[in-house]
Amino acid sequence: MPPRHNLLSSLAFTSVLIATSAFAQTAADPHATWRAYGGSEDGTQYSSLKQIDRTNVSHLQEAWRVSTGDGRGYVFNPLIIGTTMYVLAQDNSIVALDAGTGKQLWSHPLQAKTPLVPTRGLAYWQSTDGKDQRLIFAVDNQLREINAATGKSITSFGKEGNVDLREGLGRDINKLTLVQSYNPGRVFGDLIILGSATNEEYDSAPGDIRAYNVLTGKMTWIFHTIPHPGEYGYDTWPKDAWKTVGGANAWGGMALDVKRGILYVPTASPKYNFYGANRTGSNLYGDSLIAINANTGKRIWHFQMVHHDIWDYDNPNTPMLLTVKHNGKDVDVVAQTSKTGYLWVFDRVTGKSLWPIEEKPVPQDAMPGEHVSPTQPVPTKLEPFSRQTFTSKDLSPYLSPEEHALLKKQIDAARNEGIFTPPTTKDTVEMPGNNGGVNYGGAAVDPTHGYLYVVSKDLPAMLKLQLPPAVPVGNTPEARGAGVYANTCSLCHGTNREGKAPVIPTLVDINKRLTEEQIRQTVRYGKNQMPSFGSLPTAQVDDLMKFLKNPGLPIIESTNAVPSGDPATLRYRSGFGFMFAESGLPVIAPPWATLTAYDLNTGNVRWKIPLGEVPELAAKGITNTGAHFPKVNPVVTAGGLIFTGTRDRKIRALDAATGKVLWEHEVDAALEGMPAIYEINGKEYVVFCAAARATTYTHAVPGHPAAQGPIPGAYIAFTLPN
Repeated sequence: MPPRHNLLSSLAFTSVLIATSAFAQTAADPHATWRAYGGSEDGTQYSSLKQIDRTNVSHLQEAWRVSTGDGRGYVFNPLIIGTTMYVLAQDNSIVALDAGTGKQLWSHPLQAKTPLVPTRGLAYWQSTDGKDQRLIFAVDNQLREINAATGKSITSFGKEGNVDLREGLGRDINKLTLVQSYNPGRVFGDLIILGSATNEEYDSAPGDIRAYNVLTGKMTWIFHTIPHPGEYGYDTWPKDAWKTVGGANAWGGMALDVKRGILYVPTASPKYNFYGANRTGSNLYGDSLIAINANTGKRIWHFQMVHHDIWDYDNPNTPMLLTVKHNGKDVDVVAQTSKTGYLWVFDRVTGKSLWPIEEKPVPQDAMPGEHVSPTQPVPTKLEPFSRQTFTSKDLSPYLSPEEHALLKKQIDAARNEGIFTPPTTKDTVEMPGNNGGVNYGGAAVDPTHGYLYVVSKDLPAMLKLQLPPAVPVGNTPEARGAGVYANTCSLCHGTNREGKAPVIPTLVDINKRLTEEQIRQTVRYGKNQMPSFGSLPTAQVDDLMKFLKNPGLPIIESTNAVPSGDPATLRYRSGFGFMFAESGLPVIAPPWATLTAYDLNTGNVRWKIPLGEVPELAAKGITNTGAHFPKVNPVVTAGGLIFTGTRDRKIRALDAATGKVLWEHEVDAALEGMPAIYEINGKEYVVFCAAARATTYTHAVPGHPAAQGPIPGAYIAFTLPN
């Protein structure tokens, strides 16, 4: 039996011994271990280890298993330095493990006051002599460091061990509730370079990219993603937009070409997501790939994938660095995937696209005051990896006749003019959807052979812009709270607090399921698909709490009337509009998740398969549907394998040449995060974090029982038998 350890056990602190030979190996081959999020600072999600290959992967056995010690939903990518593994577990503690046995070495509780913790990974830095080793991460909008050998806080960093990430953005820090990224950033020399998550509201923080000195915490440089006066791109916004508009942030991951000193930054949409009358222009550097000098923070080149985004079409995935054979020559390239389903490939140094990109006309009939870009860039060679159209003909065959009829009527009456249809006060179909296409960690490459693999989700959305209703007559806390609810909550949770299973929960009985403090934390910082409403004054949140405790109070409906006045001052909103059926499955016909393999030497698709399954359908013999809710992070190996886990609670190894499943293993909890691959004493291991969420479904819906309490997660390592 493999050893099993509980992280709650109390063990003495143990020094972490990191061999000089391990450092030398890393310098020679950065892909031979897993020293950064995504494996290495280039973020390729690739391992050059090949002991485990196509011929023997079916023999993998569990080497050890470590319980997370709780039922939290972890999506963490383990970090391995020498023989030590670092994970997040035990009520959000950083825990050091022996990577060969799973034995706990020490634990460092984060003591977070908010939900803002390093959910996806850590950054690691060491001095040139290897004697000073640090783990770097953000908690509660504060950048911190601990000693990698002992887990002790480094109080000489910043101010008593903290660097306030809200500072230096040109905003009132007391009004900024979310500026840290859940990704750990990149280490370059003595710099830690960070993106940010911001939130989804009109008052979001700007998404500036910043570099801090690892030893002092002092900010070394800043790149303004919403340009300041005199900076390139300033004229693509209204005057002084940097003072008020937010977003254009890098929340999903960055890639670093260490040899060239170039940082590749993918950015998200400006905020607000679905209405932009207050930010006329193309809005650089929203929805862009930016090549930045990692030493100075200066722009080298950029390309914008979506002009003036009003669809929330982020570039959420780490740029992929690889080498391809193009026109008979080796070319170092950077490939970027997007929520739109498009794939872009550029010369890493010059920013020139390997294949033509056309600016194509797009629909223009938008909201009053809205200035939609007349064209959008479209790759001409590379086939999209997601479906980009959705009509009633594409509805799922697994809908009931009644639900099919209702959805057909809604879709046929909606605006539906393609991927760039501007949202208005009429229902507007959006496909692949603002939660479709690729998501964070969703791509991986074989950098030596020029192959790219991307996991995508097809999830149509229905957008509809509405103005907040007038505050109801009356001045009681409950009445005022009804107005707050109508303004900020009703578009997603419904006018009667009914929600939309399985993604959007009902709020009718929310006080029975969550404490008031948990509700306040969710409102302030967001959770899962819910954005942060941190700009709400405390008094309004107090009123909202009163309203939520009284489920009998009426809701004020929103209005579609377009008022007179300056559209730039209006705050139209839309729900995210995820289109799920009553079953909890997407309304579009499967496959709902796919894995696409590209040969970037030719620009052609090598193969494409549905990835994962829905257990309830598979039990009925219905397969090849792909899993839903996938935020799947694949890893590629030199052994010709792709390792990945999915929300169906299965770990898989696929043949990278064909997509065929060569090994499959079921675990107790769902998986979303990224596995890690490493070698200890000549043995190759692959470790998974099986702890995404309790079950595939979050609510009781027909045919799908609700969760019976949280399921403890685990980190599980596999290796070949001796």
